[in-house]
Amino acid sequence: MSARARRVRCKNGSVCDKTGNVCLVLPSCSPSSSCCTGCHQLVIKGSRSLKDMAASNYSLKVNRELLDPNFESYRLSLDAIPTYNVELDAAVEEVKLKDTQYTLEHMRAFGMYNYLHLDPWYEDSVLFVDSKGRVLSLTVTLDTALGKPREVYRITSDSDRCEDRLCASLSLTSATWAALSDGTGRLYLLRTGKRGDSSHTKWEPLFSEDTGEPFTILHSVSHVQAGVHTMEVLLLRILKDPQETKGSGYSVSLEWITVANTAGQGQEKKYEVKKRRVLRGKSVPHYAAVEPQGKGLMVASEKPFVFTHVDGRPVENPDPEPMEVEKTDPIYFWQQTTEDITVCVRMPEGITKEEVQFRLTADNVSIGVRGFPPLVQGQLFASVDPEASAWIIKNDKSLEVTLQKRSEGPMWSELVMGDRRGEYVMSDEQAALIHERLTHLTSEDLNGNPDRDKPPCNSQELEDCDGFPEDSSSLTHFDGESLMPTQVVNLGSHQYLFTVDVNPSEMPCLCLRHDVDALLWQPRPDQPSNMWEHIATFNALGYVQASKRDKKFATCAPNFSYASLCECLRRAFIYRQPSPVETVLFNRKQGRQVGQVAKQQVASLDSDKPILGFRATNERLYILTSSNLFVLKVNNN
Repeated sequence: MSARARRVRCKNGSVCDKTGNVCLVLPSCSPSSSCCTGCHQLVIKGSRSLKDMAASNYSLKVNRELLDPNFESYRLSLDAIPTYNVELDAAVEEVKLKDTQYTLEHMRAFGMYNYLHLDPWYEDSVLFVDSKGRVLSLTVTLDTALGKPREVYRITSDSDRCEDRLCASLSLTSATWAALSDGTGRLYLLRTGKRGDSSHTKWEPLFSEDTGEPFTILHSVSHVQAGVHTMEVLLLRILKDPQETKGSGYSVSLEWITVANTAGQGQEKKYEVKKRRVLRGKSVPHYAAVEPQGKGLMVASEKPFVFTHVDGRPVENPDPEPMEVEKTDPIYFWQQTTEDITVCVRMPEGITKEEVQFRLTADNVSIGVRGFPPLVQGQLFASVDPEASAWIIKNDKSLEVTLQKRSEGPMWSELVMGDRRGEYVMSDEQAALIHERLTHLTSEDLNGNPDRDKPPCNSQELEDCDGFPEDSSSLTHFDGESLMPTQVVNLGSHQYLFTVDVNPSEMPCLCLRHDVDALLWQPRPDQPSNMWEHIATFNALGYVQASKRDKKFATCAPNFSYASLCECLRRAFIYRQPSPVETVLFNRKQGRQVGQVAKQQVASLDSDKPILGFRATNERLYILTSSNLFVLKVNNN
């Protein structure tokens, strides 16, 4: 069928679009054999599939109740942070990059690797691998009586045989399993038993395989599928790519391996690889994790990833044939002033007020025809006053809605969050004002800056890092069966900050910058309509971290009581959530009493060694160098 619209007319005169672009019918429309099957459904589709449309239109939904518009700043606190030191009897296995590992992706993947691993199933238990190949565990119960890290496993492979050897990496798969890489390309799946301070059981390898190229483990999960114990492991590699002739010559590979117990009931456990899936991309992912039941995968990266191989066989990704697509008319038009919003929604001709379905709250709107799915529905860009808002029918075929802004002044960038089916109409006054502000950008002068004493910008002096990226960052959910993306979020200016495990039974959370704040998002793969939930906010942390030029790692407490950053050497910064003050404080500028204060603390380590690992629990902050493990007591019970 041609992509050009083929329109047919129903018995009542309404028009249906056979390509599914727009189908608007009256509730009184009767079925017609010549009409499309959607004639009795008030639907709006695009020329792509519903799956693609959902992916392109999805956006992160901010919980405004977790934002603090009155947050002022962090107050520096000089309260000392108790710091305890564990001297290591062998250095941490730090692997420095070689001359052949020169690309930015090598640095992001391996040069900034976090060598310290926090056990999310056992509070205040951390692990790392030393230069002797020992996996060491330390569980803290009493800060003043820290013991020595305990060996739980030793890597026996000859690491010197591999020229491009990487650092050993560890992923705690479940409360009783772990995945380990020796840095040379061998993967181990280890039965750990119940870990923690009371357990002195040595880990038992039940699966081992040489996968070839060296890799690091990004994530792993354990689950039971149809009564069979199964583990999913996600591996990261940087590989030479002959087809990459314009860039660095390398590409990024993610390998998703499924390992399952193939032994029958009552027999000794035997684990084998059941499935291998490979994705390729051109940038190291900021975030990559497998769903708890292994049904899908989530990846956040600057450039997109696609599946290329399954069990060694290439995946066919045919390029879509070019099609002539008729442009879909907007569903609604909207204008705004500093005080209100005016929305004009296209409705079926002859609509009456009894057939209009209109619901409005301070933060959400729903507009449609009774008996049919809403035409416009979702979260508003900002709050409105429902009592001062109204709607009227115009020319029997459109609905004009007036929304009164609750806060005068700020201009909205969109009407409904994530809805791209409307068109913004600018008033003449707004167009003239913008034209006046941007006139200097079209000046024939080399220096369009009105400040003449400042030198002009010479494009030849710009470095590669000054260029705007060709592909904007995205957060993608892949279906494990179809291997196709089901939800894609364009992160745009929402800079990735860090990943943290809040609940070990769920996927890791990712923290993104939102304006000046840092917002923590919990993936919910079982909720397609709200796949990423906003669960916590760290006020102004997005702005604060941007000022730390030597920042290396960032993290937060699982209970969100504080966030922390560390530099490459010595210093760590702690930013606490606002808490009530014991004394009376006044804001002199605003003349009001301050009820809460957010504290900032700075810790300086007694070490000149680079920081290699950085993790946080609800009570403590753990910092690893090549020769010491520092424990900072941040909170008390």
